[in-house]
Amino acid sequence: MEKKAIILEKKELTQSRILNAPQELVWNAWTDPNQLVKWWGPQGFTTPVCEIDVRPNGAIYIEMKGPDGTIYPMKGYYLEIIKPERLVFTSAALDKEGKSLFEEMTTINLNEVGGKTKFEMVSKFSKVTPEGEPYLEGGEEGWKQSIDRLEEYLSKIKRDTKF
Repeated sequence: MEKKAIILEKKELTQSRILNAPQELVWNAWTDPNQLVKWWGPQGFTTPVCEIDVRPNGAIYIEMKGPDGTIYPMKGYYLEIIKPERLVFTSAALDKEGKSLFEEMTTINLNEVGGKTKFEMVSKFSKVTPEGEPYLEGGEEGWKQSIDRLEEYLSKIKRDTKF
């Protein structure tokens, strides 16, 4: 498993890894809400609500639940879908009144490499409120842990389906 450091500079975060799973399996984990809920979010978080409409301008609404019971809602929409290699979507973390704390545009690129998948992600943040700044500080570790969970999930799926 190859990992590169996550970089958060100028409100941009990047990550790349070689995932030990075929491209189609990785794509499905990102685009099937029944799979997304099994790995989305940092360690110890669950995803009790996951509503995604994977098509251009399709809506995204996800609620993560922290270990302490706090709910972290986000909403957004898909901008670009090129199956099975590219997803571009926006998201906004919401405060208790449903107002955006920041906006994030995330680009996911998936490329098949010898039965594995080269995963590349770029997230660009904008319209960050003072209340949203702490989220960005935790965003680096949050995305790292989410992708760690994705890798664990893909390993389990591969074992169970004998890919």
